[in-house]
Amino acid sequence: MKEIRNIKLVLEDGTEFHGKSFGMECSASGEVVFNTAMTGYPESLTDPSYKGQILVLTYPLIGNYGVPGNETTNDLYRFYESYALHISGLIVSDYTASYSHWNANKSLGDWLKEYRIPGIYGIDTRELTKILREKGTMLGKIIYNEQDIALYNPNLDNLVAQVSTKEKKVYGSGKYQVLLIDCGVKYNIIRNLIKRDATVTMVPWDWDISKEEFDGLFISNGPGDPKQCQVTIENLRKAYQGNKPIYGICLGNQLMALAAGADTYKLKYGHRSHNQPVIKVGSTTAYITSQNHGYATNNDTLPAEWEALFNNLNDGTNEGVKHKSKPFFSSQFHPEASSGPTDTEFLFDMFMDTVKAHKAGK
Repeated sequence: MKEIRNIKLVLEDGTEFHGKSFGMECSASGEVVFNTAMTGYPESLTDPSYKGQILVLTYPLIGNYGVPGNETTNDLYRFYESYALHISGLIVSDYTASYSHWNANKSLGDWLKEYRIPGIYGIDTRELTKILREKGTMLGKIIYNEQDIALYNPNLDNLVAQVSTKEKKVYGSGKYQVLLIDCGVKYNIIRNLIKRDATVTMVPWDWDISKEEFDGLFISNGPGDPKQCQVTIENLRKAYQGNKPIYGICLGNQLMALAAGADTYKLKYGHRSHNQPVIKVGSTTAYITSQNHGYATNNDTLPAEWEALFNNLNDGTNEGVKHKSKPFFSSQFHPEASSGPTDTEFLFDMFMDTVKAHKAGK
């Protein structure tokens, strides 16, 4: 494997890390974030929630099981979470191009090159993660061969508009009609709904949902600052006037809270891992969850008719909200967990059971 040493990561405070290239030989800029998961890099790199971010994988060995192929089921990639890679760059401690896995189709390095994304290995990701934990998420840039570029702050842009579908699409042929607002949806969300007898109609983030017929409304995950999605927030406010079941995941949780009248804020370095513990409010029941988000809902700003559904056991931040009398609820974490633990997949059952009951007039 060819090793290129004239590539480096430069943080906005001037800190530099020098390494070796294994992706596209180019420069890139974005928000530097870290993920602590041991596995699941094909799913993470295709997660639209990472749009505009330089991703640091803290697990020391990356690439050993390669990248799967492009097989599809229900017009969705079986092993990916979207149609493309969304990260701006990838940082790992050690990389191997010698992969071995039953469904491996190519190396991680070759995959990055296909999408013109730079990758660096040979960097002390422990030290880098320590800096990000102490100082918070920072802007940074990958500079290849001294080809300098300006720092880019993705949170100033409407990233949802960049990753959302441009047209209405339909998946599955189930009995129950679920309208999905695509803010950067992960494919496993659609897979879980189809598995539960749903026909999923996916529409763009700014779609006028008042003209659509559906049994339940679903708001997906997505990247960036939820306050950039004012059209979606206003559409949700109108949907709240009815009684059809509504469920939101990740960014969908924040959008539902904003539509209810609550506020959101940027976390110091976000939650991105497979092992975030959450507790159901008012109980002693805890779950291990998969997460990927940089913003959170402020529990103290929830209006009287809403309340927190889950909270994070590490830092006490909000992990979901619910309406006290109407069938509206959300989760900040990913119950579809691709990749990650599936402890909370039952939330899809809760949503679809509510959809079925509402359609039956109960």
